[in-house]
Amino acid sequence: MPDSASLPAPSLDLLHGAALFLDFDGTLAPIADRPDDVEVDDALLDLLARLRDRLDGRLAIVSGRSVATLRELGFGDFLIAGTHGLEFARPGAPVDAPPRLPAIDAVEAAFHAFADDKPGLLVERKTISVGLHFRGAPTWGDEAGTLARSLAQEHGLTVQHGKMLYELRPGGADKGSALHALMQRAPMAGGIPVFIGDDVTDEEGFAAAAQLGGAGILVGTPRPTLASFSLEQVAAVRHYLAHGVAG
Repeated sequence: MPDSASLPAPSLDLLHGAALFLDFDGTLAPIADRPDDVEVDDALLDLLARLRDRLDGRLAIVSGRSVATLRELGFGDFLIAGTHGLEFARPGAPVDAPPRLPAIDAVEAAFHAFADDKPGLLVERKTISVGLHFRGAPTWGDEAGTLARSLAQEHGLTVQHGKMLYELRPGGADKGSALHALMQRAPMAGGIPVFIGDDVTDEEGFAAAAQLGGAGILVGTPRPTLASFSLEQVAAVRHYLAHGVAG
């Protein structure tokens, strides 16, 4: 894979006729030490609403966060794929998602047993998955990974490795499969897929976009990637999208 340091910035032409897929954390909002500390401002929601309308509705939020959390953050009026493509929701409609497995509850208890006496570690309960964050205690990262992999094997779950995070969830979906599924339905069908994201969990989205004749845009620190373009940071994403609305 090429390193994103050598990739160009995307042109505004990329947004013409696009079906736009947007990651949230690290893409539309800076990553915070704690997931609950992230806030969504009205200016961002207004920008996305205007861009969605300009694209005839072809804009979706594709995130590792649950649909419920994304709606609480203010994205209730948008098409959403949550929990890495395991959940889907249209504005105002019920969430289409598998039930929470008893194995996830068992993993959550094990994560708490590991984390509760280690300041800086954080267990994040999600609708159908659970995450163990070690951003606040990076020295525990290796042990957190070992625990996550062991629990995944024991319970038949998938390990999702993100930025300073190990998440356990059911398998069978990722951000790439979410893109493929949404591209088969209105309003995304007929557009050219463009996926913007920052994390390794977004690489499947970049690959899927490319497979369907579109492109990925990597946000943040240069690294090997399947994306075709790059933007330096969250502020650059907003600047790019704002110019897309104006153009």
